[in-house]
Amino acid sequence: MSESSVRPKVRPKTSAATAAPVVRHDHPTPVLGALGLFTVLLGAALPLIDFFIVNVALPTIDHDLDAGPALLELVVAGYGLAYAVLLVLGGRLGDMAGRRRLFLLGIAAFGITSLACGLAPDAWTLVGARVAQGAAAALMLPQVLATIQAATSGHRRARAMSLYGATAGLSMVAGQILGGVLVAAAPLSSVLGESAGWRSVFLVNVPVAAVGLVLAARSVPETRSERPAPIDVPGTLLLAASLVTLLAPLTEGRAAGWPLWTWVSLALFPFAAAAFYRVERRADRKGLIPLVPPSLLRLDSLRRGLSLVLPFSVGFGGFMFVIAVALQQGLELGPAASGLSMAPMAAAFFAASLAGPGLVRRYGSRVVTAGGIIQALGVVVLVITVWRDWSGLGMLGLLPGMAIAGLGQGLQLPVLFRIVLSDVPPERAGVGGGVMTTTQQAALALGVATLGSLFLSLAPGSGMRDALAVTLLVQLGAVVLTTLLSLRLPRAVA
Repeated sequence: MSESSVRPKVRPKTSAATAAPVVRHDHPTPVLGALGLFTVLLGAALPLIDFFIVNVALPTIDHDLDAGPALLELVVAGYGLAYAVLLVLGGRLGDMAGRRRLFLLGIAAFGITSLACGLAPDAWTLVGARVAQGAAAALMLPQVLATIQAATSGHRRARAMSLYGATAGLSMVAGQILGGVLVAAAPLSSVLGESAGWRSVFLVNVPVAAVGLVLAARSVPETRSERPAPIDVPGTLLLAASLVTLLAPLTEGRAAGWPLWTWVSLALFPFAAAAFYRVERRADRKGLIPLVPPSLLRLDSLRRGLSLVLPFSVGFGGFMFVIAVALQQGLELGPAASGLSMAPMAAAFFAASLAGPGLVRRYGSRVVTAGGIIQALGVVVLVITVWRDWSGLGMLGLLPGMAIAGLGQGLQLPVLFRIVLSDVPPERAGVGGGVMTTTQQAALALGVATLGSLFLSLAPGSGMRDALAVTLLVQLGAVVLTTLLSLRLPRAVA
C-alpha cells in the first residue's frame, strides 16, 4: 500500500478573503460561547415572562373581549397546562433530534403563536393561541438547560447555571413589570385601537423571537444524546393526564362554580399519578428509558433540590398573581403602577444573583437557607405593611418588603437550579432539564390556582386587605418549609 493511500486527508485551506465565519454545529466537543449563552438565556426568559406578563393585562382583556372569569382563568391556565405537560417530552425530542434544531423550531413557533395571541379577535381564539404558545415554549425551554449541560463544563458551567437561575427569577418579576408598562403605554393604539394595551404584551414577543432565531442559527452549537431514547408514549400520556386532572380543576373550579367535572377530575388525579409512576418504574427496571426515569430521582442532589423548587415556586407563582389583582382591583392602581411595584424585587433579586456564585463558593448550600430566612422576613414586612396602611398603600410603601423578599429569592433560586442538575450526566441533560422545568412550571401554575383561588374566595367577604394578608401568611408557610428543607441539601455545591 502506498504512503499516499494512508496519509490523512487534509482539507484544502481557504483564503481569509473568501472564507466566511462558520459555526461548527456538529463539533464532537461543542462549546457554548458568550453569544450562544446569551441567546439560549433569551430563549429561557421568553416563556417565563409570558407566564406572568398576562397578570396585569387580564382586566383589559376582560373589558375588550368580554371574556368573563372562567375564560380569563383559561387564558392563564391554557398556557401553563400545555407548557407543563409537554416540557419533559420537549427535552426528550431535543435529545433525539438535536437540541439546537428543537430550540430553533420552538422559538420560531413561539413568535408565530405570540402573533396569533396578539391578533386574536375573541376570547376563545385567544385561549387556543395561548395553548399553542405554551406548547411552543415547551419545545424551546428544555433545550436551554440541556445545551448548557452538554456544551459547558467546570467553572463555565457553574457560571452559566447561575446566570440561568438569575434569568429565570428576573423573568418572572420582569414579566409583570413589562406587562404593566405595555398595557399603560398602548404603543399600537393607532392600529389596534383601545385593545392595543393588552395585545402589545403578546406582539412584543414577535421581534424578540425573530432576533433570537437569527442569533441561535449563528451561535448555538448542536448537541444531542449519544444514545437517544424513543418516545415513551404511555409515560407521556399518563404524565399529561396527571397534570391535567390536578391543574385544570384547581384553576377553573372557582370561576366555574365547582361543577361535577372538577371533583371527578381531582378524584382521578391520584390514580393517574400512581399509574404514571408504575409505568415509568416498570420501564426503568426493564432497561428501557422512560420519560421520567425513577433512577434519575435517586440522584441525591436532584431529589432534594426538587423538593425545594416545588414549595418555592408554588409560593412565588401565587404571590405574583395575587399581588397584581390586589393592587389593581383593591387599590385601583393602574397597570403601570402595579407592574412597577415589582421593580424593587427585581433589582434586589438581580443583585443577589450576582453575589450568589461567590457566596456559594464560600458557604455552599447554606446560602439557600440564608435566602429563605431573608425572604421570610420580607413577607412578614409585607404583611405588616398591608395590615397597617392598606388605604394609603402605594409603590413606596411596598418597597421595603418587596426588596427584602427579592433579595432572599435571588439567593435561593439560582443556587437551587445548580444543585438540581449538578450530578445529572450530560447524556441525560435533556431529561434532567425537562424534569426540573416541569416541576417548576407545574408548581407555578399550582400556586396561581391555589393561592389565587384562596385570595379570590376570601376577598368578597373579608375585603381585599384581609384576603391579601391571609394569602401572604400562607405563602410564608411555603417559605418556612423551603428554608427547613434547605438544611438537608448537600453542603458543597458542584
